Amino acid sequence: MSTASVRTGSAKDLTGRVALVAGATRGAGRAIAVELGRVGATVYVTGRTTRGSVSEVGRPTETIEETAELVTAAGGTGIAVPTDHLEPERVRALVERIDRDHGRLDVLVNDVWGGEHLVDLDDTRVWEVGLERGLRMLRLGVETHLITSHFALPLLIRRRGGLVVEVTDGTSEYNGPRYRGNLFYDLTKNAPIRMAFGLAEELKEHGCTAVSVTPGFLRSEQMLDHFGVAEENWRDAVAKDPHFAIAESPVYVGRAVAALACDPDVARWNGQSLSSGQLAGEYGFTDADGSRPDAWRYFIEVVHGGKEASAEEYR
Repeated sequence: MSTASVRTGSAKDLTGRVALVAGATRGAGRAIAVELGRVGATVYVTGRTTRGSVSEVGRPTETIEETAELVTAAGGTGIAVPTDHLEPERVRALVERIDRDHGRLDVLVNDVWGGEHLVDLDDTRVWEVGLERGLRMLRLGVETHLITSHFALPLLIRRRGGLVVEVTDGTSEYNGPRYRGNLFYDLTKNAPIRMAFGLAEELKEHGCTAVSVTPGFLRSEQMLDHFGVAEENWRDAVAKDPHFAIAESPVYVGRAVAALACDPDVARWNGQSLSSGQLAGEYGFTDADGSRPDAWRYFIEVVHGGKEASAEEYR
C-alpha cells in the first residue's frame, strides 16, 4: 500500500469493500467513515441524530446524512442508516440490509459513544455518581459495541481478512496504570481494549483481525466548542489548557483506520491497543495540517513522566 494513497486518496485500495462505522455522526466516527470512503469503500454510517431527529447528545447540526454525503464526496459510497445500537432488532435489521445489498462486510468500526454529557470527572467516587447516569454511560460505550459485534461478525467472518476496530480513549499502556477519574468512565474506556483482545482470539481462526484504536487529544466538534474555538484557530485554546498544543484533528484517526484497512498484513496487529500517533509512524500518514502528533507518548513521558519537553517536540 502506498502511504500517499492514505494521505491523498489517489488510489482506491478498498474498492469493492464494505464497511460499517457504527457511531459516525461526528468526531472520530465521521472522520473514519470519510477516510474509508476516500480509499474507495462503501461505508454504512449509523447514529441517532438525523435531519429529522436529535439524540440525547443535543447537537442537531451533525447528522449521519451529512456524514454519508461526505463519504461520497471523498470518493466512496456513503449510506446513512439511522440506528440506535442499544436496540438489538434495529442492529439486526441493519446487518441484514448490508447482507442483502452486498453479501459481505469487510470492516466493522465500533465507535458508538455519545456519552460526553454524562461525564463529570469531579464526581470521583462511585457512590457520588448518579447510578442511572453511570449505567447509561456503560450502556452507550460498552453494551452498544457488544450488540453490534453480535450481529455483524457472522457477516464479517464469511471472508478472511476482515477487520474489527474498537474505538476508545487511551491505549492499554496509558490506561493500564492510571485511573481515568471516574469509575464508570474508566470501565467504559478500558472495555473496548479488552473487547479487541477477546475478539482477536475469537476471530483468529476465521482469518480476521480485531484491534482497539484511540485518537490522542481529539479536536472534535464538541471539544472545539468546549474551548470556544474553531478548527481554524484551535491553537488559541492552548492558553486555557497548555496540553491542547498536542491536539489532533479527527482526520488523523480517520487516516489511521484507513491505513489499517488497506494493509494486507493487518493481522500482525491482532489484539493490540493502537493509537493514531503510533500508526502514523508506522504507515507514514500525517494529520490534516501535515504534522504527526503522538499525544499518548507525550502524556506518558512529559505530563506524567516529568520529561522536560514541549508538545511541539511530539508533533
